[in-house]
Amino acid sequence: MPLNPPIRDWRDQVVWLVGASSGIGRATAEHLHALGARVVVSARSAAALDAFTARHAGSMAIALDATDRGAMRDAVGRVVERHGRIDLAVYCAGHYRPMRATAFDLDDALRHQQVNYVGALHLLDAVLPQLQRQADAGAPAHLSLVSSVAGYRGLPKSLAYGPTKAALINLGESLYLDLHERGIGVSVINPGFVDTPLTADNDFRMPALISSDEAAQRIVEGWQRGAFEIHFPKRFTHLLKALSVLSDGLYFAAIRRATGL
Repeated sequence: MPLNPPIRDWRDQVVWLVGASSGIGRATAEHLHALGARVVVSARSAAALDAFTARHAGSMAIALDATDRGAMRDAVGRVVERHGRIDLAVYCAGHYRPMRATAFDLDDALRHQQVNYVGALHLLDAVLPQLQRQADAGAPAHLSLVSSVAGYRGLPKSLAYGPTKAALINLGESLYLDLHERGIGVSVINPGFVDTPLTADNDFRMPALISSDEAAQRIVEGWQRGAFEIHFPKRFTHLLKALSVLSDGLYFAAIRRATGL
């Protein structure tokens, strides 16, 4: 049974993606545009956004820094001014650097928090009033957060990144409980390893690595099914889900054996 209203027809759906200059966000924007959605892309890099709009007729670009709450509010106004509504708002902005406690970097840890989590709060602050107005009028409204399987439980080299993704998963669950009865869809996206500029920093073998295009396809399929959690690739995420329910001692031992760390 779908936990959200399935989105099966993307024609003229207004989709705003924050963090769409590269990687999963850009690939998802491209996929949705090909399906007929009215795509709005946001990120810090105006040049990358302009390159997207030049190749995707009818799309809209709004350059912003997700850590700037005022810029996020202004962006919502611009999207609504042009399109009249936001059917689906997607937070896919992200920052990632491998980190272990033996080389703790406070500034970078806080950067993870500001981009990965606080930026999502800025999106909520800006877009929730609009989504609630639409839902009250019986119109579609959906909010989606891109988290990660790194948020399931602690992992080596994920000291800064993992906690922010765990926070997004918890945030998404709380949002669903608050907003589902109001008619607003909420979904959380938990990818495994995806070949993006962020994962290029990894110096270890990434099991079940997939392309950003495949990730985008899986995400759109999840929205079409009305899923709450959209996780992929299943051959990897199901393993991590199984590990996550182990007792602490068994979990730590299993991760040390699997990673050698």
